[in-house]
Amino acid sequence: MTHRHRIVMVASSYPRFPGDTVGTFMEPIAQGIAARGHDVHLVLPWHPLWARGTSEHGLTFHLFRYAPVASMNVFGYASALREDVALRGSAVVVTPLALAAGWRAARTVAQQIRATLMHGHWVVPGGALAAAASPTGIPIVVSLHGSDVYLAERHAAVGRVARWAFHRANYVTACSDDLRVRAIALGASNKRSVTIPYGVDSRQFRPDPSIREKRRASWRVDAHDEIAFAAGRFVRKKGFEYLVAAVALLAARRPKLKLVLAGGGDLANELRDRAERLGIADRVILPGVLTQSGVADALAASDVAVVPSVRDDAGNVDGLPNVVLESLASATPLITTAAGGIGSVVKHEVNGLVVAERDTTALAAAIDRVLSDHALAVKLGTAARVWASTHAGWEQVAARFEEVYERASKGAARETKD
Repeated sequence: MTHRHRIVMVASSYPRFPGDTVGTFMEPIAQGIAARGHDVHLVLPWHPLWARGTSEHGLTFHLFRYAPVASMNVFGYASALREDVALRGSAVVVTPLALAAGWRAARTVAQQIRATLMHGHWVVPGGALAAAASPTGIPIVVSLHGSDVYLAERHAAVGRVARWAFHRANYVTACSDDLRVRAIALGASNKRSVTIPYGVDSRQFRPDPSIREKRRASWRVDAHDEIAFAAGRFVRKKGFEYLVAAVALLAARRPKLKLVLAGGGDLANELRDRAERLGIADRVILPGVLTQSGVADALAASDVAVVPSVRDDAGNVDGLPNVVLESLASATPLITTAAGGIGSVVKHEVNGLVVAERDTTALAAAIDRVLSDHALAVKLGTAARVWASTHAGWEQVAARFEEVYERASKGAARETKD
């Protein structure tokens, strides 16, 4: 029998308004768990762009303030890292304030609702805060998403906090096998950890021929132009510089090829300059950061999706990029690498093409192959859509988290008896 829990979910990111691209996976995870009958309370840092009020879809939001001035609201919401590998100086300054405020908020909410489970997202800070604020005997679940494990590996102080949180946790989840293995090396239990990949909404991300003409008109491209689409933050681990170079290699062979590169971030100017130097500035379209519906439309309007993820020079790598699953659900033929958790969901020649990281020539060849072989494109897209619809629903993800809650609760009960 499944227990109905009163859950304090501690996180540092969540979509701040409908269509926000920050922490997008957090929304369906939290809503999916609430939809299964659990009482979910999210403890989050306050942000000036927050526009969701205090409750929606079975969730209750508790935002804590920590910054003495507005300009110092840089804790969470993908604001703390520069190029996703180094902490910004302003984040270092406010982190002690944010941690203290987050601990107080999580502790207060746990007491007020008489919480039966604490669920921290990102081992640092969410997992550590959930563990520190947890009333005695309450099960603790920690979920890993990528940058948290990287920081724990690279910074001794963060690593010590992560090991403490892993020791306190009754169960640990990771969005990829790669993250789980790395977490075990940091102190997470092999027996009390599990991989739960993200899901995708196959109703929103789907083939839609009706959107093709409209979206292409907004990009000011020809009906017969070939569109390669990529999306994500402009940081090293996304590997976008290799994609720009691959498009340049194909310039003579495929005169109709255009690259739509959606997103923004620290490397925006560098990517723009690279396209200019390679002589393909007129082929690269930069529409900025797209909403979830915007990404869905873009995938439906594109001929091929490319996710050229890499393990960057600092050792950082994505857990499982949302756009991978979104591309699969959209039936847009996907070209990617096996970086991080991608290899666990994309199988070469089955539901996508997988090339080596940083291999510009292989990336260009794969794009050329998909655009030249319509039968292959259809085969890959069809298989991808079937896989996503069958294996990657958010309802299934919520059910797997619920199973983890039960295991964590049994573990906490045994510890209390001991």
